[in-house]
This record gives sequence, structure tokens and C-alpha cells, in this order.
Amino acid sequence: MYPLLLVRYGELSLKGRNRKTFEDILLANMRSSLADLPHGRITKTFGRIYLETKDNWAELAQRLQGVFGIVSVSPVLKRDLDLEEIKEGASLVVQDTKGSTFKSTFKVEARRPNKAFPLTSPELCNALGGHLLRSFPHLTVDVHNPDFILNVEIRQEGAFLYSQVIPCPGGLPAGSSGKGLLLLSGGIDSPIAGFLSMKRGVKIEGLHFYSYPFTSERSKAKVVELANLLAPYNAKGSFKLWIAYFTEIQKALQKSSYPTLSITLMRRFMLRIATELARRENALALITGDSLGQVASQTMESIHVINAVTTTPVFRPLIGMDKQEIIDLAMRVGTYETSILPYEDCCTVFVPKNPATRPRLDQVLQAEAELDVDGLVTEALAKTEVLQLNP
Repeated sequence: MYPLLLVRYGELSLKGRNRKTFEDILLANMRSSLADLPHGRITKTFGRIYLETKDNWAELAQRLQGVFGIVSVSPVLKRDLDLEEIKEGASLVVQDTKGSTFKSTFKVEARRPNKAFPLTSPELCNALGGHLLRSFPHLTVDVHNPDFILNVEIRQEGAFLYSQVIPCPGGLPAGSSGKGLLLLSGGIDSPIAGFLSMKRGVKIEGLHFYSYPFTSERSKAKVVELANLLAPYNAKGSFKLWIAYFTEIQKALQKSSYPTLSITLMRRFMLRIATELARRENALALITGDSLGQVASQTMESIHVINAVTTTPVFRPLIGMDKQEIIDLAMRVGTYETSILPYEDCCTVFVPKNPATRPRLDQVLQAEAELDVDGLVTEALAKTEVLQLNP
């Protein structure tokens, strides 16, 4: 029925001289997302992308709903620039909608970028509307609140007709805004921080802190699964996950004279390791799942003290969201069920009874004076392993 999918993008059309770069990244991400599905050519025209289908437009459209940069897609009929052919195509589209079987209302909307076409947009709407009223007597016109809209676009390469508009995530193509390193725990928040960063064009790599035997192999497997769930949204549909050896740091913190500061100290170690790894990987920012005031390490005082160990920008996409908003988004993205599996990571296992909520930098520096900070960071980085995920 539909040999083409029309792919629309939003913000990319505002990019001026850089527009082609963004479009090329979007096309590369589309091809990666559809690599295992049969399809024809992907053709780019001004402001539009057309994907040739193989009688599987619904499957292709569903896959494209996970590609950032795409605003919506529509299954499309293409006809030559002949009024009778366009009318025939309009009838086929209406037959494929709910308007073909019961009394309903409709509206025709026409766009005519090709000004050489002999009919103006209003004239084309009138011609098609009259044809549909004669062909489908149960239909009536409602220009204000129709049950469905028949869209017609008149372009140089032909007439394109459709009635379905399938929403997609929008944003910018992942990879168009540079690379960031996501501190990925097994919880609810950090995967969503990664998701929102990718929506703004960031290609992400993940960094997880693993403290075996204090945390189990199942906790590691849980994080790998979260990374696999994020991978389809990432640039080219892949995900590099770093697993940092964190056991010796946890042992050292357990012996510290400042137990209330253990979470603050732990997070400072994490940022130190992440900063060095980001430098090696040419990542320009760190990304965390912090939400202001949610836990002791996310008060303004804690964030200030923890952030002091790095000059690398730290993105916190969730900073103004409450827990229910984050949960709702995690459920929509599909990470929630994995995040709530009962396999804890080092951030939850080692929480003290009374963590400091307003740590002072002088106190933290005094506590770190007891520790071989540089040696512990060097050891953790030396034992860090990497997984390349291509689900």
C-alpha cells in the first residue's frame, strides 16, 4: 500500500550552513537503526527524507521512533504530477483510514513547494475534497475538527499523499553535539540522564563503578542490560560501556576516620576517574543522574564539594525533575523494569547511616589527606575494562 515513509525533522532545518552535517549524521543513525530490516533507498531532499519500504512500513516506522532528530514519520503514496493520478491516490489513502468504513469528517491540506504545478493549494484542496465527497458519500467536511486529514505535498519529484502522522522523539541526532561520558549506575535516574543527553545530540559512552565482591555479578549484568536498552538511541546504535574497578577505593573508604563523608568522598573519586577517562576518550562532558535535593550527595552543598575535583563540564539533565517525573519517563523509555531489579550497586550498598548533607570542602580535604588518592585512581583506571555493545 505505502511504498515510502516520509521522515520529517524539526530543529535541523534551522541549522543554516551546518545543516548538511546534521542531516548526514541523522542519515547514518537511521541506517544503523534499520540495518537488520529490509528496506530500499533513503533519499534526502530539502527538508524531507524518503525511505523506500518493502511492504513493512509499520515495522520501519516503529524502529525510527527511537532515532533522535526525527519529529514524525508518515506512510506515503507517491503519484505523478497529474490531477487524475492524485485523485486516485487520495481515494486509496482514504480507503486505508477510518474514514472509509463509517460516517466521519475530513479535511484536505495541501502544500505546494513546486509552484509550477497549475493548481494553487486552495484549488487543489477544493478539487480533492469534491472528489472524495463524490467517491465516499458517508464523508463530510469539517475544517476545524476533522476525524482525519488528507495531506498532499506537491514537490518537484511528484505528489505525496498521506493521512497518518506518527510522532517520533525529535531533538538532535545523537552524535551531532559531541561526546559525553555517562556515569551509569543500576538505578532509575542515570539511564534517563543519558537518554535526555542523547536527545540533545550527545553521543554517550557509559562508565560503571563495580565493587566485586561487595556487589554481585548480577548487578553488573543489570547495568549491561541498561546500556543495551540505551544503545538503539545512541549514535549509530552502539554503546561503549566502561567497567571501572572500584573495590580498593571502597575498602579504603570503609577504613576512613570520616564515615559520614564516605558518599561525598566516593563521588569525588568517581568524578576523578571519569575525568581522566573522558580525557582519554575525547569526551567533552560528564553526565550524571543528579536531581537536586533527592539524596544526600545531591544537595547543593554536596554537588559543590563533589564538583570541585574536576574542570570538565558536568551535565545534570534531571536536576530540576522530581522522582515521579523521572520514573514516568523511565517507564516510557523502557528502562524502569530493569532499573528496579533488586541487584544493588556500590552507590547503594555503602550508604552510611547518617551521610553528610552539607559537607564542607575543608573537611573533605582533611579526610582525603588520609588516603592515597592518586594511587587509588591510577589502580582503578588500570583495571578498568570496556564492553562494546551492538544490540
